[in-house]
Amino acid sequence: MKKPSQAAILCGGLGSRLRPYTDQMPKPMIPCNGKPFLWYLLHQLAEQGVNRFVLLTGYLAEQIENYFGNGAEWNWEIQYSVGPVEWDTGKRIWEAREQLDDPFILLYADNYASYSLDKVFEHHETNARPLTFMVAQKSPGNIALDEVGNVKIYDNDRSNLELIYVEIGYMIVNKDQTLNFFERPDCSFSSVLRVMAAEQGISAWIQRDSYHSISDPERWRKAEQYLKSKKIIFIDRDGVINKRPPKGQYVSKWEEFEWIEETLEAMKVLSVDGFKFIVISNQAGVARNMVKVADLEKIHIEMKAKFHETGIDILNIYVCPHHWDDNCDCRKPKPGMFHQASREWLVMLSKTLFIGDDPRDCQAAYNAGCKSVFVGEHAELNDLSDKEQPMNVSANLCDALPAIRDFFRENNTL
Repeated sequence: MKKPSQAAILCGGLGSRLRPYTDQMPKPMIPCNGKPFLWYLLHQLAEQGVNRFVLLTGYLAEQIENYFGNGAEWNWEIQYSVGPVEWDTGKRIWEAREQLDDPFILLYADNYASYSLDKVFEHHETNARPLTFMVAQKSPGNIALDEVGNVKIYDNDRSNLELIYVEIGYMIVNKDQTLNFFERPDCSFSSVLRVMAAEQGISAWIQRDSYHSISDPERWRKAEQYLKSKKIIFIDRDGVINKRPPKGQYVSKWEEFEWIEETLEAMKVLSVDGFKFIVISNQAGVARNMVKVADLEKIHIEMKAKFHETGIDILNIYVCPHHWDDNCDCRKPKPGMFHQASREWLVMLSKTLFIGDDPRDCQAAYNAGCKSVFVGEHAELNDLSDKEQPMNVSANLCDALPAIRDFFRENNTL
């Protein structure tokens, strides 16, 4: 199966929960940082190689077409399928069927979620279902999954304790197979999904990062902050900020903490340019009773004080204190700490970097959906897959400064 290169976006609803804002504009045109929310969705798709779109419009459709036109301004190709406001979501898809590829990507126009299309498509191919949608954990939800990620229950009444996921509006759709589930053209797409789930026709990819919505004014303002460009860098501690102790040992007291001067100097330079930092560190010495929690906290208090003195802004320090056998979600290369930081600081992971000195740091960055900078030697990365390879390899952080600046210049211009 070919990876989809076209997306359809449902843009026809009234946006009633956003009134009075949607009295004069369609919901997809709600402004975020000076651009319509819909622009961010299309830009996100284009970044992953999808630049052909069919916009399924209805309410105040002319405003969407007047702004986006045929998409040429952004090197996109945009078509429109326009229908009356009364059309339901299933009807809009049905009426656009001749314009749609097989397969295609389907989005709702009010949610934004970070994801890797390559990862979702791999899951879609592996599970071999007509449709794969993205889900997020939420209770009560409307979806229950089996052990391999297929939907076993889809129930919008949310009456079953197994329903701990919700779909968030991003789907890969095998067109012909999915259209066969339409009991009638004039229907809601939710009713189609219910039929498909009952016949084991849906696979689900779990999106573990936060997702954002413009479905009501409060969520809209939070989504706008999430989409805003930020100069925030994630950085490892041992081996990057301070000298790494011998294998099997840990920095257990502040007196054992030795700064890496090149890192301190590079962080000063970046701070002058407005960058801020979040530290993400495995500290299994806590679980191994080799580092006391109180001593770890003191190390970080002293470290932050030194950073503050030199004008470096550390927003937060995230630590995994677990043993590697604990199978927690936060120990790198798992991305749990990245997701926590994203939720708490509204950082778009695809628009930031993680600086580390261990191949597992590069794996963690890939798993979280961000790029990595490796401080060390190329030879240390031989066991990584091509997808896990860092964006830059440098002997020290000062040498990586040009690559870091270029990344943020290219990826944070929204």
